[in-house]
Amino acid sequence: MKTKIVIGAVAAAAVVATAAAAVPAAKDWYESRHDQSSRYATGAEAKADRASVPRWLPDEAADVRYAMKTTGGERLLRATLADGKLPSGCEPLSGGASKRPALSASWFPNDASARARCGLYYAVTDGSTLYAWQDNEDWVADNKSR
Repeated sequence: MKTKIVIGAVAAAAVVATAAAAVPAAKDWYESRHDQSSRYATGAEAKADRASVPRWLPDEAADVRYAMKTTGGERLLRATLADGKLPSGCEPLSGGASKRPALSASWFPNDASARARCGLYYAVTDGSTLYAWQDNEDWVADNKSR
């Protein structure tokens, strides 16, 4: 009888240990299953590969990193610009603060604060690096208006 109790306790402990490891892994998978990210040598390469990369990104932009949710309009973009200037068509942000990025990536600053709008994207440059992000609500509103 004691042997059955010990075997049962060991089995229960194994189930608990397995669940303790599996549940966080399953949660991470579930929350990020619609996330995609890519890296490109140039803006032209990025635009050729993904229709969702903004057309205002200069073809000659280098070291382009791009992340997106497949279930909505959240986007992150980082690129190196030769002259460090915002691309043509970007307008200075007026009237209040920008929305914060909903996505995160190791290559994107957590405290990004936009200084311009480039289409649906909020954007800022830091030296020669462009950081830009798109908000899902803005993307949805734009798609409804078409």
